[in-house]
Amino acid sequence: MKLVSAKRKELNLKICDLAQQVGIDSSLMSRIISGKRHPTLPQLKKISEAVGLDYYELLKEFLSNQVVDLLSSYPTVAEDVIAAAEERIAYLTGKEKFKVIELDQQVTKLLNEADQLHKKWQSKKPLDGLQVQKMQEFFHTAYTYESNRIEGNTLTLSETHLVINDGITIGGKSMREHLELINHKEAIDLVQDFVKNKIHFNAFYLKQIHQLVLKGVDKKNAGVYRSVPVRISGSAHFPPEPYKIDKLMEDYFLFYEMQKKVLHPIVLAAEMHERLVSIHPFIDGNGRTSRLVMNLILLQHGYTLVNLKGDPDQKENYFKALEAVQVNHENKHFHKLIAECAISSLQEHVHLAG
Repeated sequence: MKLVSAKRKELNLKICDLAQQVGIDSSLMSRIISGKRHPTLPQLKKISEAVGLDYYELLKEFLSNQVVDLLSSYPTVAEDVIAAAEERIAYLTGKEKFKVIELDQQVTKLLNEADQLHKKWQSKKPLDGLQVQKMQEFFHTAYTYESNRIEGNTLTLSETHLVINDGITIGGKSMREHLELINHKEAIDLVQDFVKNKIHFNAFYLKQIHQLVLKGVDKKNAGVYRSVPVRISGSAHFPPEPYKIDKLMEDYFLFYEMQKKVLHPIVLAAEMHERLVSIHPFIDGNGRTSRLVMNLILLQHGYTLVNLKGDPDQKENYFKALEAVQVNHENKHFHKLIAECAISSLQEHVHLAG
């Protein structure tokens, strides 16, 4: 860390004295200054205060060093990766973020089909109480299974049913996998409560959903925006650095307020899903939380749960559609995917309603 090293020498400040002010041992401080060890963000803040450096300038140096370290192993694609990351962040933070979404002709056709099915579904109500209970059990179980399957949970559909509906523990499966299912089912129930009580969706309710998703799995980070950089395995998308999260999330909800009465509900749900998972505001559970937010919006508009499937082919299509937006700003593939899944869900609900 060149800035800290130069400032420390200027102040004639010993490493041991600086370490004491930051609250770490001298050997760790020495490795941080030499660049052999990365400080945490709270440590970086304390270092900036201790030596009188602007935290923002120090953070820029710290993050740029991390990017260089990461890309040094991939010299042939480094420029392309940086360009792609800059474009996506510019899109999320620039004037285009509030632009009215232009729809592909094929997507518009799918939305019209969904509207017709939506009318049919509404005409089936009110349903018999027992019928509603059975349908919810069926669709909530399938949704919990698929959403967690996307994230690598290995419990089968039948095992998912036993865990969340009968309270049975499956031998040979981890406690984490059990908690992921139970938490997700509780999160669906919470989303339904939000719909019933007509809550005004905002950061407070988003964090409540995420807190349930990680309950018992990661207590420290449940319902809390991340303070560390993250990378998504197998994706060309680089989530924004943590110091940008608060502003990006402010803009996320501002986009929602500006577009919630403008966009078609399916497109609004897709956009809120994609934008949240692209910002990646949490350490873990971003995918499940984003899909729950999508369904909160759909349920608020009288649509049915959209269930994205976790089998290898459909999971790959889902990730490719997301990456097309994140890297190339092409949203038609993702809009099309969500619209098709919404249609499939409506068809199933209409059929089962009789």
